[in-house]
Amino acid sequence: MQITRKPEWLQKKIRPGAHTEMDRLVGDLRLNTVCREACCPNITDCFSRKQATFLILGIACTRLCSFCSVTKEQPTLPDPGEPARVAEAVARLNLRHVVITSPTRDDLPDGGASLFAATVAAIRERSPATAVELLIPDFGGSRESLAVVVAARPDILGHNMETVPRLYTIRQGADYLRSLAVLALVREQAPELKTKSGIMVGLGETEEEVLRVFADLREAGCSYLSVGQYLAPGKRHAPVREFVTPSQFERYREQAMALGFAHVESGPYVRSSYLAEQYRDERD
Repeated sequence: MQITRKPEWLQKKIRPGAHTEMDRLVGDLRLNTVCREACCPNITDCFSRKQATFLILGIACTRLCSFCSVTKEQPTLPDPGEPARVAEAVARLNLRHVVITSPTRDDLPDGGASLFAATVAAIRERSPATAVELLIPDFGGSRESLAVVVAARPDILGHNMETVPRLYTIRQGADYLRSLAVLALVREQAPELKTKSGIMVGLGETEEEVLRVFADLREAGCSYLSVGQYLAPGKRHAPVREFVTPSQFERYREQAMALGFAHVESGPYVRSSYLAEQYRDERD
């Protein structure tokens, strides 16, 4: 049964009037944000603090994940000028930490890895003090594409598991073991590079299944973890099966920390790129 009535701890308000300045900047530089495209409930909080997670490689995804609101239209060709514009935005906002992500681009030979690398280089040149976090797709499991991104030396490299293996029907085109392998390959290619992952809860998973994901991530060398409530973007998306309580989120945080994660954010409104600088503060 789908649950639609939100509990009191999920009543965050979106205030479009607080988005004006960020919307203007993004529009002027012809950039996209996952904040907009994924209908993130934290958009007012982030935009009012002049923070955004930039979405490179267009807004169209080549996969059909039923939890995501990113468009499934025909993808456009990569824009070679995009890295410089992202770097310009980072400089104008004077960001201490920036997260760069993309839709999955299975149509591209390298999955878009070269544009990720070019974006890191452009930010490093323009804002060398800014920490750069990448949230990448699985690149179809390509070691070569992943090596291109790792060689760019971001400060944190993230790849989200999204849910437990039993519910991977919501991630059409993805594979649980392949996603784990991405994180393990990063450890193999650059042991010093910190990795990060995230899952959504409320899709019908059990606590035992969630803890198994935590253990698998630690075995793959993952250092940072986010756990947040799944909120269906629309009626055509995968339904919410449960609104997880704040106390259960705290239990998940404690259990994950006990497994050895360096930093865990767990709560109803936690998203993998939300308040990302807090993970960086605890890097060793």
